[in-house]
Amino acid sequence: MALPDIAVSAPGKVLLAGGYLVLDRQYSGLVFALDARIHVLATPGAGPEIIVRSPQFQDAQWRYGYRLAEGGGGVEVTQLKGSSTDTLSRNVFIETALGYCLTYISTILPGTTIAPASLTILADNSYYSQSSSIPTSDSPSSRFINFRTTLSEAHKTGLGSSAALVTAFTASLLAHYLPPSSFSTHTRASQNTLHNLAQAAHCAAQGKVGSGFDVAAATYGSCVYTRFSPTLLNGLGEQGSVGFAGRLESLVTNEWDVQVLKQGVAVPRGLRLVMCDVDCGSQTVGMVKKVLAWRKENPQEAKQLWDDLQTRNEALRAALSQLAAHEEAADELTKTEHWNALAGSLASIRELIRKMSTLSDVPIEPYSQTALLDACSALPGVAGGVVPGAGGYDAVALLVLDNKDVLQGLKEFVDDWKVPVDGARGEGAGGKVKLLSVREEMEGIRSEDANAAAYAEWISL
Repeated sequence: MALPDIAVSAPGKVLLAGGYLVLDRQYSGLVFALDARIHVLATPGAGPEIIVRSPQFQDAQWRYGYRLAEGGGGVEVTQLKGSSTDTLSRNVFIETALGYCLTYISTILPGTTIAPASLTILADNSYYSQSSSIPTSDSPSSRFINFRTTLSEAHKTGLGSSAALVTAFTASLLAHYLPPSSFSTHTRASQNTLHNLAQAAHCAAQGKVGSGFDVAAATYGSCVYTRFSPTLLNGLGEQGSVGFAGRLESLVTNEWDVQVLKQGVAVPRGLRLVMCDVDCGSQTVGMVKKVLAWRKENPQEAKQLWDDLQTRNEALRAALSQLAAHEEAADELTKTEHWNALAGSLASIRELIRKMSTLSDVPIEPYSQTALLDACSALPGVAGGVVPGAGGYDAVALLVLDNKDVLQGLKEFVDDWKVPVDGARGEGAGGKVKLLSVREEMEGIRSEDANAAAYAEWISL
């Protein structure tokens, strides 16, 4: 029987509250999924290999051979050349996720030959900063832009593309090869399977065990997230090692100690979340390590700061819930005590984030972002905002009225904004700010119509 054509998508994310805290199981993070999605289409393949394409980018095609390893090592994948003149450009996220998925599938369908497949990856446009020189006429569909660059040279906007990719890629393979009785994106049991498998693959590809909030958002959608114990992955071992397949199956099917709470998590009607891409060319590598090093050296001061931040993060969640429970007309929201509570919660979180910045000497909310957030927060209809996640110079998130005039005023303001230089660090000057065409979304992994016209145009390229 022919395997089905499958299309799935997974959302990006923004960690609105809980940056750095979310690394510790004693604390939690408020993460919102975004309507910018990574889409993956899986169809039966024509040749003996599995071919993966990302046609929005130049030279983005990967071919893989695969075989069952000895000693229960699972399925080993090997990147192949399309021709003798090709140079191999490795994509560690795709390669790792493919090996992990095929290994897991081989344990669920023992003795079954895994057929060749073709996978196409398409990213919604907000995942990458777009040059004004990109002509839309070069793109088959306005839903997906031809970025006219290689994947390695594309500038990410920080929406969690690698986690969304691994999650959508994993889901597409599971839905393509497994019967609906074994996997469906609609059931919580299958979502748990997807989460565990995608988390394991994503950690392996990154070479570290992160908090996992990005994969959780890609799987479950917007939620309050408390991380899993990193020790869960300790005994997995290297892909292809003796017994790897059995260990991976146990890891995926066993219940994890992660907590994903969706009840009461929402942006109230009449409000929306807005993301600003701040294109300053800054680097945030090492920020987390430096903050954690300061925390280790100053445990008492850090604990008090972490506890205070957790309290203020919970107050933000409560303020959002209170606004959601009182359905005032949109034009009356800014006159309510609940609006003031929301604005106050965002400002109080920023106060402690700046304290963390100062104490750790890490630019979590650097001067240029402080100036932008202060200016935006003073605009009509803007409750306030934060530097999300680990912070830095790349993005800010705002909560604003979902009103055409408010959004247009905000757009015009940021279009004219000149990023000031951070005198202490020499960062920021000359950067541009752009509103991204994204907003919050509650849903995580989602099945799509594999025959949609927006997909078909790209598959035919």
